[in-house]
Amino acid sequence: MAVVPALTLALLGGAATVAAPAQANDNHRSGCTVDPLKPTDLRGKKVDFRIRVDCNGEKTVQIRQLRYEDERGPRRSDDFLGSSYFNEHFDRRDDARTLHSVDRVPNLDRRGSEEVYHIVSFRVKDDRGRWSDWTRWEKSPVAEVRR
Repeated sequence: MAVVPALTLALLGGAATVAAPAQANDNHRSGCTVDPLKPTDLRGKKVDFRIRVDCNGEKTVQIRQLRYEDERGPRRSDDFLGSSYFNEHFDRRDDARTLHSVDRVPNLDRRGSEEVYHIVSFRVKDDRGRWSDWTRWEKSPVAEVRR
């Protein structure tokens, strides 16, 4: 259990605001657009936390993703499900692509369904090898999945 908080903090770059992810709209940077899409239920206990990525020209984009089960109520503390890290390279001929990040979502509530979402942040390396700053975290729409 101690590994999850350490991994989360490492992905956040040392920031300590895991419980309240930002909802800023900062999905365009240096010729690339990254959008966290609404998660889709794959039946069973798996969910696809998809990310849409599009870059203009010769670029490499690094994406950080954190996945959560959304908790409601006055003592809200969303449950951390997992994290992923993507490196995607685009050349001048590449089209937009959708990344698939499939994760197991356990039944954490007694009511038979879970609400899940993910947040992403990214940075871009241009054709001269320079990296942009990391964007703010952007949150996907919340999806209800049946268990």
